[in-house]
Amino acid sequence: MTQTIAVSSQKGGVAKTTTCLSLGASLSEMGHFVLLVDLDPQAHLTLSIGLTPKELRRTVGDVLLGNNSLLSVSRESSVQGLDIVPANQRLVILEKVLQGRPDFQFQLKNGLQSLGDDFYDFILIDCPPSLGALTLNALTAANLLIIPVQCEYFAAHTLLNYRKLVEYMRKKTNPRLKYRVLVTMYDRRNKICQVTLEQMQRGLNRVLFETIIEVDTKLRESPTLGQPITLYAPTTRGAEQYRALAKELLNNGQ
Repeated sequence: MTQTIAVSSQKGGVAKTTTCLSLGASLSEMGHFVLLVDLDPQAHLTLSIGLTPKELRRTVGDVLLGNNSLLSVSRESSVQGLDIVPANQRLVILEKVLQGRPDFQFQLKNGLQSLGDDFYDFILIDCPPSLGALTLNALTAANLLIIPVQCEYFAAHTLLNYRKLVEYMRKKTNPRLKYRVLVTMYDRRNKICQVTLEQMQRGLNRVLFETIIEVDTKLRESPTLGQPITLYAPTTRGAEQYRALAKELLNNGQ
């Protein structure tokens, strides 16, 4: 059965897109077929896979409007078994259009259901850093939400907001939605990071991934060349940690 995972954070700069791409590449490296869905108008995931958003004729927006199927819009990447449904800045306008339509939260879910369970093992959705129509579509379609967070003062506030959001989505559109928390950009030399991580491990032990993604300059470099970390720098710490995350995800049955 296809596992649909949304990667979302209201805070920018927490490795949301990096997680979506690197986790997807790690899963495909293990032999799984993975579809990435870029729902962010900034189209960073699309750029990170080596595509030029402004040159695209068809994007995820056409799927949300019901004009095209996900398969007809999807593109192959340089990684075997890893495809992407790209985005561009037209999603900014589309978000406003969607909000005026009845049951707009179900547009992506309907598109994914039309694929069936035979095409992809995993579908990873990169959400925009806001809680508008696009993110609501992702959370309605997903069975798991991954929330990347840094070990900093505002992490607790971010997680509290997302807990409330998950409860809301369970009541309104998606009763099966679960969530997990992923620590990213961890700096082991920083005392605040260490203290915050210890607090999170005590308070979030049921939903916190054991895998921790540490600061790695190669993770910042890889998107500029249109490659995931597993292809750009396969032996680095960042690549190994995202592989560990993929294994943990599989072992937990999520």
